[in-house]
Amino acid sequence: MSARDAQPRAIQLKDYQPPEYLIDQTHLTIDLEDHNTRVTGTLKLRRNPDISGGEAELTLHGQEIKLISVAIDGKPLDKDQYRLDDEGLTLRNPPEQFELETVGEIDPKNNTALDGLYKSRNLYCTQCEAEGFRKITWYLDRPDVMSEFTTTIVADKKRFPTLLSNGNLIEQGDAEKGRHFATWHDPFKKPAYLFAVVAGDLEHIEDKFVTQSGREVTLRIFVEGKDIDKCDHAMLSLKNAMRWDEDTYGREYDLDIFMVVAVDDFNMGAMENKGLNIFNTSCVLAKQETTTDAGFQRVESVVAHEYFHNWSGNRVTCRDWFQLSLKEGFTVYRDATFSADMGSPTVKRVEDVSVLRTAQFSEDDGPMAHPVRPDSYIEISNFYTLTIYIKGCEIVRMLANLLGPELFRKGTDLYFDRHDGEAVTTEDFVAALEDASGRDLTQFKNWYSQAGTPRLEVTDHYDEAAGEYHLTIKQSCPPTPESDTKKPFHIPVAMGLLGSAGSLPLKLKGEEPNPETGDNTHQVLELTEPEQTFVFEGLPEKPVPSLLRDFSAPVKLKYDYSRDDLMLLMSQDSDGFCRWDASQQLAAQVIDDVMAAYNRGEDLGSVEIDQRLIDAYRRLLQDESLDKAMVALMLSLPSEAYLGEQADEIQVEAIHHSREAVRVALAKALAEDLRPIYQQYDHSKPYKPSADDIADRSLKNMALGYLMLLNEPAIIEACEQQYRDANNMTDALSALTQLVESTAPEAQAKREWALADFYERWEDEPLVVDQWLRVQSTTKQSDALEKVRALEKHPAFDRNNPNKIRALVAAFANANAINFHVPSGEGYGFLADHILRLNRTNPQIAARLLTPLTRWRKYPEEQRKQMHLQLERIKAEPKLSKDVYEVVSKSLA
Repeated sequence: MSARDAQPRAIQLKDYQPPEYLIDQTHLTIDLEDHNTRVTGTLKLRRNPDISGGEAELTLHGQEIKLISVAIDGKPLDKDQYRLDDEGLTLRNPPEQFELETVGEIDPKNNTALDGLYKSRNLYCTQCEAEGFRKITWYLDRPDVMSEFTTTIVADKKRFPTLLSNGNLIEQGDAEKGRHFATWHDPFKKPAYLFAVVAGDLEHIEDKFVTQSGREVTLRIFVEGKDIDKCDHAMLSLKNAMRWDEDTYGREYDLDIFMVVAVDDFNMGAMENKGLNIFNTSCVLAKQETTTDAGFQRVESVVAHEYFHNWSGNRVTCRDWFQLSLKEGFTVYRDATFSADMGSPTVKRVEDVSVLRTAQFSEDDGPMAHPVRPDSYIEISNFYTLTIYIKGCEIVRMLANLLGPELFRKGTDLYFDRHDGEAVTTEDFVAALEDASGRDLTQFKNWYSQAGTPRLEVTDHYDEAAGEYHLTIKQSCPPTPESDTKKPFHIPVAMGLLGSAGSLPLKLKGEEPNPETGDNTHQVLELTEPEQTFVFEGLPEKPVPSLLRDFSAPVKLKYDYSRDDLMLLMSQDSDGFCRWDASQQLAAQVIDDVMAAYNRGEDLGSVEIDQRLIDAYRRLLQDESLDKAMVALMLSLPSEAYLGEQADEIQVEAIHHSREAVRVALAKALAEDLRPIYQQYDHSKPYKPSADDIADRSLKNMALGYLMLLNEPAIIEACEQQYRDANNMTDALSALTQLVESTAPEAQAKREWALADFYERWEDEPLVVDQWLRVQSTTKQSDALEKVRALEKHPAFDRNNPNKIRALVAAFANANAINFHVPSGEGYGFLADHILRLNRTNPQIAARLLTPLTRWRKYPEEQRKQMHLQLERIKAEPKLSKDVYEVVSKSLA
């Protein structure tokens, strides 16, 4: 795509038409070679009986395939019977029903875009979602064309002893010239995006799972031999997910075998291909020496997510890509509730909301803002966004909370039973919930069709004489690219009221309490109008409202809490999320105080912070009844990204230096409370990735982070000792990070030694090397960009591997604001260089790297100019991919 060409055509939801033909059966033979892989596709097609009339031509999608032959019902076609172009193969006057055979050649080794069939190190694999299958063979590559697949793979037996595809293995054997074959049959119809093939020299671990109906399922996880000792946690996670899905949703696995394959080169986290999930190695490999606690949790979550897709995505799939959140939002909700059940529900909720309120809210506020069900797109790969996944999850969470557990389960049962084997829409999902519950969710569907983050402005009034409390909530939503005006949302606002001694009973005026709730201190208000007032009666004192409990809706809330109010919520609220949120709000207010001093030119080293924050944090440290993981979260200051998201204009230096000044002040004030937490921790105890042990480590390492700010030689020595003695990656990486970040002269030599030692120890473990790169790319030291440029030339960095790009380039641009936004604009130029290079080799990754530049309007004038300059430079590239063109053009519009 050239910047000088016409704008690429946008695909519109309103233009959707059902397919003119259906494919009942698909038979593929894939004869694997590095550069000349031959794919023979035999398709049994028939005209869609639901479509009247019909065109005289049928176009099958196909890209980057060399045509060898094409035949209908065994008869080769003359050249005047078809047309071949860059987008596909068009058949002229096809019969009503016929068998199409095509033979084509593709070049997987040079497929650097990593979609379709490609080579990752020493194995072949596929990534077909969203439109990669059209790079394998000519096909109706759209989600609403579902077919029964039989796949035969042929390859060199010595190089590729393992041959895998979807479904059940039905035949295997030797072929000529040292080759062999395997034939797989998937009895369940699926769209082409769920097709998968893997061929390599792999080892596997195996286990069994007995379903609720008594069927035995074989479970296998395939990896390179060097990684066979890192699969146990993924296997345990898979079995836990299978049992949980049966218990919670009544969903039983349907094939005889379930397989997972770990791949080094992968654009995404994982892919739910039917029966053959392909994973980025970062989402399946886990071992205490090489994987952090967060890594263990990520493996558990992603394994569950892809397994849950078997029903919410595979058995019931999306009609078109505008409905992407139908499967992704629902499945993220399923994996989030699973992870909450496996660990701490409150900690999981806080972690999820932290991502939502920084990254997704930022997306909603930028040029790429789009509804959860978009109306149009140019390149579908650009819509694998946090809006689709995380906001989509929040929509399902709101539905579950509005209906309650029993009705929500009844609704999902109806959805799965009604649409099994079909490709459907978000309207079909909501309709099933409506039919099962009897509730009208018409207004609620505005969440799917409107972009942006709604704002809630809350005011209140207490009538002491009447004992009544009036709570007024106004909702609004700012303009977004698709619409300036928004209809009111249906917003569930979970809330409680706190008095001086704790929770107060809730009774809405004119309503009788619901005895079924079992809790008269908690209620969900349903906001459906632009402004509503709720009156509570029987209150002996003016309450402090506890709002958006468990973050009941993805909105921005404005209520004028005093700092004393926030301290009350931190100490008395029964809702863990609101306690954490109060700690974030109180800390943000204190950071705002320091930012004001910074902007006045004052010396931050002499600025005193509000004693109330110190007192609140001290009480948290001294309260042994609290979950240690929650204490660690509550003592972690709001991130720079979150603080920037809250601001009208992002003042990078003011935010960074003010936040750091508050951290130092807290470290000095709380040192004697933090020391025993760190000193009493037993570093020699055996490692376990359990919720309790993870909580212990998170609190201990949080204490270390604060204490290292004191620059005391004894603490620096203790940090180095933790690095040397660590029996797990969490403790080793935490200590390494603190040494790298320390500004103390005593830490400098230790920092260089530790970085060199870490690499020497783990250079053969790619995922650990990713951590090593990330520690250096995100350091707040002033020479970070210089270090990153040097690391580009290091043997550890592979400029074509997505994980390495994410660890070095994306981490620097997204998580190192103070160095990315240097006044010279060098950081922006560095990122643009990588985007332009990847535009030619991997457009998906290139487009995702653009995100930090898309927010250029939120920065001060000089930074805006520099970012705008790089966007214009990218747009001027003569051969710009559709992926990059869409993002950069919307950013500049």
